[in-house]
Amino acid sequence: MDKHKKTYSVGKMCKYLKVSRNSYYHWKSVKLAKKKYSRRTVLVNEIKRIFKDSRQTYGSPRIQAELEKLGYKISRAYVARLMKAENIRFKPKKRFVNTTYSKHDYKIEKNTLDRQFKVEQLGKVWVSDITYIRVNDKWIYLTTMIDLADRQVVGWLLSEDMTYENTVLKAWNIACKRRQIIDGFLLHFDRGVQYACNKIRDMFMDNKKKKMNRSMSRKGNCWDNAVAESFFKTIKSEMIYRNEFKSFTHAYNQVYDYIENWYNIKRIHSSYRI
Repeated sequence: MDKHKKTYSVGKMCKYLKVSRNSYYHWKSVKLAKKKYSRRTVLVNEIKRIFKDSRQTYGSPRIQAELEKLGYKISRAYVARLMKAENIRFKPKKRFVNTTYSKHDYKIEKNTLDRQFKVEQLGKVWVSDITYIRVNDKWIYLTTMIDLADRQVVGWLLSEDMTYENTVLKAWNIACKRRQIIDGFLLHFDRGVQYACNKIRDMFMDNKKKKMNRSMSRKGNCWDNAVAESFFKTIKSEMIYRNEFKSFTHAYNQVYDYIENWYNIKRIHSSYRI
């Protein structure tokens, strides 16, 4: 009957086939319900797969973006309802702790970056910061260099102390080996002693091939280095707080896996439309 409803009326076909109208519409409603249920099942399975592939970190906006890539036309609100119904949710984040030690007498650089986080050219502007990770009863330190153009962590390092040589310098050298900087390069950081010390100025002076500049956050203003702060907040909530590290090697392997196999190549970043 559905095939011929454009040619014949439902009433005539029901009369000819000796089927009541109520029976026809009941059959049609059941058919539509089955189709809707089948679509829901497919969507739920896709959502579960995407959530698992995201290391159980994606919320409804990023999952909706992934579903759109697969050709599904679906709203974030509906994705959120399905996730709630299936109890698919990201674990709550722990509070981020600021570790910057800025009580020093070194020169404070101007905030040249001034929160201009949208950069088109690779190797033009990097941001850097240091945070800590608990391993048993002690702390180790993670230093990162992030390129604002693609938000990749181009250089990172775990260290057992917070000296300039074992944090900023080594992370800088790693980053420069992985990605070339261009003329007019800018490195932005907070007021931590590792970034303000004379040695970092010497590091910039030693590189005479490129015109390099430094930028520093204003006092007590974490938003001036929001991209670096955001990365630490993300890696802590998505990976670090989910693990209890038993050794430096254990922590290193997990950080490596998160940055190199997930964050840099697969994770959807909030700086892009989601």
